[in-house]
Amino acid sequence: MKVNDFFVELKRRNVYKVAVAYVVAGWALAQGIAQVFPVFDIPNWAVRLIVLAIVIGFPIALVIAWAFELTPEGLKRTEDVDLTASAHQPGKRIWIFVVIIAGAMSLSLFFIGRYTARNSSSASSSELPAKSIAVLPFDNLSRDPDNAYFAEGIQDEILARLSKIADLKVISRTSTQKYKSAPSNLREIAQQLGVSNILEGSVQKSADQVRVNVQLINALTDAHLWADIYDRKLTDIFAVESDIAKTIAETLRARMTRAEESAIAARPTENSEAHELYLKGRYFFGKRTADDFKRAIDYFNQAIAKDPNYAPAYAGIADSYVLLPEHSNESSVEVFPKARAAADKALAIDNNLAEAHVSLGLVLSDADLNLKAAKREFERALELNPNYAAAHYFLGIVVLAPLGQFKQAIVELKRAVELDPFSAIMNMNLGTCYFFARHYPEAIVQFRKATELAPNFLLTRVFLGQALELRGDSAGAIREYEKAYEVEKAYGVEQQHLGSIYLARSYVLQGEREKALQLLGQLEDLKRRNGRVLAFGLALIHLRLGQKQQAIDWLERSYLDKETGAIGNIKVNPMLDPLRGDPRFEALVAKIVPAQESSTPSP
Repeated sequence: MKVNDFFVELKRRNVYKVAVAYVVAGWALAQGIAQVFPVFDIPNWAVRLIVLAIVIGFPIALVIAWAFELTPEGLKRTEDVDLTASAHQPGKRIWIFVVIIAGAMSLSLFFIGRYTARNSSSASSSELPAKSIAVLPFDNLSRDPDNAYFAEGIQDEILARLSKIADLKVISRTSTQKYKSAPSNLREIAQQLGVSNILEGSVQKSADQVRVNVQLINALTDAHLWADIYDRKLTDIFAVESDIAKTIAETLRARMTRAEESAIAARPTENSEAHELYLKGRYFFGKRTADDFKRAIDYFNQAIAKDPNYAPAYAGIADSYVLLPEHSNESSVEVFPKARAAADKALAIDNNLAEAHVSLGLVLSDADLNLKAAKREFERALELNPNYAAAHYFLGIVVLAPLGQFKQAIVELKRAVELDPFSAIMNMNLGTCYFFARHYPEAIVQFRKATELAPNFLLTRVFLGQALELRGDSAGAIREYEKAYEVEKAYGVEQQHLGSIYLARSYVLQGEREKALQLLGQLEDLKRRNGRVLAFGLALIHLRLGQKQQAIDWLERSYLDKETGAIGNIKVNPMLDPLRGDPRFEALVAKIVPAQESSTPSP
């Protein structure tokens, strides 16, 4: 048969018409199920299966069109039909009606799916993203309650793998730990955390065997999207974590790059003993006390002894040393070199470890005041782990805010709070950023929110008092300064004697200058004897007393003492505005924040 004759025969046998009708009808069906199935929580594999069947059916439909003909008497073989006569039959135009009906069905299903999905989501919460998840604490079903660290560690590592997927919103562990592993009020929890989906689970460990039971739930509809039970050896636990993370991503239709797929499949160690010791370290690290940080460091070192190339264990040591001065009287001058060495070692082993980049960024900012280098580390951490709340937080408060880049800083800090909504310190420092930007009403609102989360958090009381003072509410400022002092005395929070420092400032506000001078003298004497008083705070007392040169003396001492969390904000802190223009002060500002790095703070 000639080529031209073949195409004529295709047309004569209506193969073209069948092809067009099939494509339109198949497309309509595929569009319809893609819109409607998710509304009823039908799994993605069912959608894929139907689409695959449509594709496979296409050549089959063409073969049937070639071999058979639809006549008023029914379906007959083409060889048995007079095609010339049948071409004039009205039924031959049925394909046109098929195309029109299929098109109408497609549009109807499209709009029904969109309308239903929109109403369903708005009824629950128009703001909750579909690709969002919180991993609640896993139940420890082991007979030994001391295995709680293991259940917590598995939850933490699954969450860490999920957080590397940029297309997902993953809530930080510090905000999920307050909940039970299988609460009854999932919808309320989802609303509080700002997510649509919840992962619940349990872990049972016995000798070298482990059982992990997980279920993924749409908290807004209470639909169970996926569940599985894994019975494996301890040596296979990383594979279990990876499989769980991958399945969740697929179930929530989150796009993954090849780099992300590789990241969630990583095996940081082949030594199960080292892994268990590491999980114990993370368990104590999460308690955030001076003694627990030291216990964590000990466990991380034990893990390294089992596997000298265990990069996350080095990152754990770096994290612990970085945070230790904030929770103890340990000097940052003494511990930061240890943090730097551990972070450098972690990155030498695995340069794709986000936690180590954050630790190194903190060392670079706090120990070296090298904000440019710190910014690179925090940004690299976010490239590796877009849901890393700490990286967003430190980029905003440690780098961008001190440089006067408030718009960007507020964006980063808001994202940190979104990922870790119950973190008192992140909520507080979002307020601090507003305070540095001179947006006092917003700062006060945010500080009050932070006090609701942690009423006895001394720093929040101090910053709230400062914002009220600069807004002209001296009575409100005095109340907050006195509350800070009460917290210091009631809970023994005497790190750097902030409560006493601001009590002295409150005396000045009340006109009790002699009491302020007496307390200032005691604090300065204590500083000379043991160094455990914030030099920056002493400068603020002198400044309130109108003693500007003494204030600058203590600011210079603050710089020498590497009180970076305070003196690093010298360019933007409005409490220091009375000193601006003084040559000594401006020279100190230029030393700490070079002009080419900073932006002028907006009033």
